[in-house]
Amino acid sequence: MKHFLPYSFGTVMESAKGASLRRRRKQLQAIETKSSFNGEIDSSSETREEEPLSPAARLFHEPTFNVYIIAIMGCKTRIYPEVIKANLEHTLLKHPRFSSLQVGDREMKWVRTKVDLEKHVIVPEINPDMDSPDKFVEDYVYNLSKTGIVKSQPLWDLHLLNVVTSDSEAVGIVRIHHSLGDGTSLMSLLAACTRQINHPEALPTIPVMKKRRIQHNTTFYGVFWSLVVWFWSVFQLILNSMVDVLMFTATALFLKDTENPLKGPPGLEFTPRRFVHRTVSLDDFKLVKNEMNTTINDVALGITQAGLSRFMNRIYGGGKKDEEPTQMKNNLPKHIRLRSALLINLRPSSGIKDTKAKWGNWIGYVLLPFNIAIRDDPLDYVREAKATVDRKKHSLEAIFTFSIAEMVLKLFGIKAASSLSHKILSRTTMSFSNLVGPLEEIGYYGHPMTYIAASSYGLPHALMINFQSYFDKMTIALSVDEDTIPNPHQLCDDIVESLKLIKDAILAEVPIKNNQGD
Repeated sequence: MKHFLPYSFGTVMESAKGASLRRRRKQLQAIETKSSFNGEIDSSSETREEEPLSPAARLFHEPTFNVYIIAIMGCKTRIYPEVIKANLEHTLLKHPRFSSLQVGDREMKWVRTKVDLEKHVIVPEINPDMDSPDKFVEDYVYNLSKTGIVKSQPLWDLHLLNVVTSDSEAVGIVRIHHSLGDGTSLMSLLAACTRQINHPEALPTIPVMKKRRIQHNTTFYGVFWSLVVWFWSVFQLILNSMVDVLMFTATALFLKDTENPLKGPPGLEFTPRRFVHRTVSLDDFKLVKNEMNTTINDVALGITQAGLSRFMNRIYGGGKKDEEPTQMKNNLPKHIRLRSALLINLRPSSGIKDTKAKWGNWIGYVLLPFNIAIRDDPLDYVREAKATVDRKKHSLEAIFTFSIAEMVLKLFGIKAASSLSHKILSRTTMSFSNLVGPLEEIGYYGHPMTYIAASSYGLPHALMINFQSYFDKMTIALSVDEDTIPNPHQLCDDIVESLKLIKDAILAEVPIKNNQGD
């Protein structure tokens, strides 16, 4: 392989049966020794690069906006740290962001440095006789969220846990400061460090949204109606954008979500987070998507809306166990205003990133309302989600919010921009994101992966929900403040159960449609 050392995972596994494993490890150690760094800034003109941090990157260094991205990767096999370290030298460290310090106070700059991998790749000692490996991994990530990464080194680290859990043989945890990039760019870079399992020379495929081709009717009536539709579409775009910007402004000034069990107190950006996840079949999402003529994102929003409604209904009902869905009593108060700060990637997607690709944080905010209610028909949750998202798609809200934040930063400085972002987030209830992962089964430096669970900490929300697709799976990851949401596993189960109810409703409708067709 062009970008990988010859000492792949497969080679290590073959040599594990004999003494050649020891020789191989010595060779790997020799490679690491030759390329190890001391963490000091390289002052040579060839490698020293000074580039100012973008305004968005500086924003993530404010005390109330110090955000880290966490990616938990389950592996199908034991992790070999020697292989990981040796390959990092030839892949991740080639990217300037991962081999640069952020130097300065007001005028922060990227300065290239020599990286000491021993400080970035952490392999803790693990008790093989522990009672609950799953709880150990969960607590490990929880303790990570109590800390940050020192600025005397590039702001990322990788934790390798050789512990067998219920859904993996080992776990890798990547922690990256948000100033290095947004979730989309970081996911694409992570994918660039992997290869397809069935085709070891090939990079994984990351879906890219394609523009729809419109067939134009060149007749008089065709042109006339095309112009009518175009003018109506432009009118809707302007109207929706004006309403959304007005709501954004009102939220920045005074408009808050209704107090609810998911909305925590001030200061949540400083609290540690409990990370939990569930992995389900991506085919279930595709079934609902195809039958209801929606998107995967619509389905993700729909089942989240349904799961939150079930979870909150239980709390308002006194915490009792749910009844059967058809007999569920509605304990919810009327007119709950519950919104998610939906992060929208404004950078045109170009698939897997390399070191020459555009990088950074190009994200706008969309304030997405959730309808919290008990519906007789589970499919109504997806229909409502689709209607909400379709309307948001026909708006320039994300571009406006990104531009407003940029303008505030340039005119009034980083403190004012940080205060604006903090007010918007703290006056909404939660964060939501949906990231698209590789279409094929992949290996991280030869280690086959079974799931990817991505989330973050450092935002003033008690709840962050992320959907991450990978191969034939979808992982639902929650990052919660335990004082606000002490039972995150139940919330995760409610979202998964909502997917099952919606899928069952779809399957119940399919025979009816087939009979009508006959």
